[in-house]
Amino acid sequence: MGIERFVQKRERLIETLTRKGEVERSTDPRERVPAGQHLTQGFPVLDLGFRPPFDPITWTLRIFGEVERELLLTWDEFQALPRVEQVSDFHCVTTWSKLDVVWGGVKLANVSAMAKPRPTATHLIAYCAEDYTTNLRLTEALGDDVLLADELDGEPLPLPHGGPVRLVVPKLYGWKSAKFLRALEFSAVDKPGFWEVRGYHNHGDPWREERFGR
Repeated sequence: MGIERFVQKRERLIETLTRKGEVERSTDPRERVPAGQHLTQGFPVLDLGFRPPFDPITWTLRIFGEVERELLLTWDEFQALPRVEQVSDFHCVTTWSKLDVVWGGVKLANVSAMAKPRPTATHLIAYCAEDYTTNLRLTEALGDDVLLADELDGEPLPLPHGGPVRLVVPKLYGWKSAKFLRALEFSAVDKPGFWEVRGYHNHGDPWREERFGR
């Protein structure tokens, strides 16, 4: 897809979602950029150096832990779930922010409703194909804007951006939006993940500049 056509398609998507009332944001970009961040026009790619190939025949997403019903979704089953599109801002702990990112996918809250978490579940732990993990408070993980995203700008989510499926958690720094997602554990205890045990903040709120420490 040519760059001009790509930009036009992206703008049409944002316009459509705005008309539907699914995009609520300040018109002043400065009000949408947390302290210590700067805007980027591109979408930088950061990972641990391993991007697992995607095979729709063997791909699965496991939901387990403190749930009434464990799930093992195939690619076809995942694709058949109710879908949404949303526009949200993305803030990386390395100090860049990208506004108006158009994602498509499945609301994590809908998958949670299928699995029926037990009252003992307090955290969600994401497991990824590159042995990457990260932790979320369950109350935040089930927010209305948290997605299991498999589309970016109306196209299948590219491998460099975490395809085929990644978490999108707009209210927290980008390392919580785990790439190459393979499993989600509903846990009765917190389990700090890859970056959290290496000094990153356990929560990661960009508006509080929770970059490092507890």
